Amino acid sequence: MTNIAQHIQELQASLPKGVTLVAVSKFHPAEALQEAYDAGQRVFGESRAQELVAKAKVLPKDIEWHFIGPLQSNKVKDIAPFIHLIHSIDSLKLLQEVNKQAAKHGRSVRVLLEIHVAAEETKHGFGIEECRELVRHLPELPNVRISGIMGMATQTDDERQIRQEFHTLHQLFAELKATTFKDSEDFTILSMGMSHDYRLAVEEGSTMVRVGTYIFGEREY
Repeated sequence: MTNIAQHIQELQASLPKGVTLVAVSKFHPAEALQEAYDAGQRVFGESRAQELVAKAKVLPKDIEWHFIGPLQSNKVKDIAPFIHLIHSIDSLKLLQEVNKQAAKHGRSVRVLLEIHVAAEETKHGFGIEECRELVRHLPELPNVRISGIMGMATQTDDERQIRQEFHTLHQLFAELKATTFKDSEDFTILSMGMSHDYRLAVEEGSTMVRVGTYIFGEREY
C-alpha cells in the first residue's frame, strides 16, 4: 500500500463522525489524486482555477471539487459550472460574481465566508464585525448558498493561541447559525484546521479539515 493511501485511511479513521476531510491536492499531479481516490477519498481542494479545471477533466466525475485559495473574480467563470464548494469568499464583490456566473449555468453554488482571525496581515477574509454586517445586508443572491464559514489560525507553535482563534471562529459560526441562518439547511460547515493543526481544530468544533502535506508530502512546484 502506498503512503498516500495509508495516510488517507489513517486520517479517515482518526476523524470523528461528521468531520469531512478535504484532501488539499494543489500542485500535486493527477496521478497522486487518483491514488487518494482509489483509497476512498472523494473530496479534493485546489487553489488555482486553471489547475482545477485541468484535473477535473481527467479525473473521475464523482469527485467533489472544493476551491480553497484566494479566488479572483475573473476566474469564477472557469469553475462555476462544476465547483462543489468555494471556501474563500472574502468580499461582497466576489459573492456577487459567483452568483452571476452560477446563474448562467442554472445552478446554485455553495460557498463559505472566509473570516480573518489570525494575527497575520497576509491572511484574507472578513473581520468578525464585517461578517455580521455583510450577512445582515446580504442582497438577493439566489444562486449562492452560504453553507458556513472558513478560517485559518496563525502560523505559530503556541497551541493556546491557535485554540483561541479556532474557538473564536466556532463562536461566530454558532452565533450565525442561531440568528441569520437559523432557518437555513445549508449553513452547516465550519472549515478550519490544516495538516499541522487539524486535531486542535476538530477539538474546537471544526466540521471540515483541509489536509495536504500529511497526505501527499511536500508540494512539487
